[in-house]
Formats: sequence, structure tokens, C-alpha cells
Amino acid sequence: MNRRAFLLLAATCSLPRHAEAQTPLPSLSVRETHEAVKAGKLVLVDIRTSEEWADTGVPEGAIKLDMTGSAFEVRLAALKLDHPGKPIALICRTGNRTSTLQKKLAGRGWTNLIDVRGGLLGNPKDKGWLAEGLPVTTYP
Repeated sequence: MNRRAFLLLAATCSLPRHAEAQTPLPSLSVRETHEAVKAGKLVLVDIRTSEEWADTGVPEGAIKLDMTGSAFEVRLAALKLDHPGKPIALICRTGNRTSTLQKKLAGRGWTNLIDVRGGLLGNPKDKGWLAEGLPVTTYP
């Protein structure tokens, strides 16, 4: 491979990462998420573990999909097919895992994923689902 072709290939390969770093990924507050779920405008996926679901309950209307499961991405893709055109909002305990997962999946070409800021318990920047008094269902 000549130098020009190598430089062109290297520049092309680095573009998605650079573009991703420049473009903020979409996010919603827990209250905005709750309202959108009630209106049928998005699909809410709780990516926590079954132990966490049992500990705090599950946001009303959320689909439980443990991100540590071996078929997580396949099941998420199936949800996307089952709900064409609807964004998928990801919620976790405090918003850290969903933000990281959203970036990881965006790097693989996933679009229309939304990070729910604050998660169930909240963080220093954002109130969580429970602190906002939003409804949960018990698990199991």
C-alpha cells in the first residue's frame, strides 16, 4: 500500500470516532422519558441486572433487558425491529452505564438510542426516577 492510500485509509477510519466525539448523543431527563413512554413515543429499556430490578423495582413501562446477558445486543436489535421508527431509551441505576453503552453502540452504527440521565437513583447532576416520584413496578 502506498503512503497516500495509507493516509486516506487512516483518515477515513478515524472519522467516525472524531465525529462521535463532536456530536453529543441524545439524552432525556427521567421525567421527559416517563412522559414520552406514556405518550407511546419511545421504548424504555431497563439495562440493569435482576438483582437491581428486585432492589428498586422497574420503571413503569420499561422492558427489562440485562446488559450483561450474552444475547443483549441481539435482543435489543429485536426490540428495534418490533418498534420501527421509535427511539429506544436506556435506563440504569445512575446513568453511567447507559451513557457508556450508548456511546459503544453508536460506534457500532446504532442510531436512535437515548440515554436517560440520572437513572433510577440519580447522580450529582440529575435527579433519578425514584427521587422524581415516578411509578415503578415490583420485580419479580
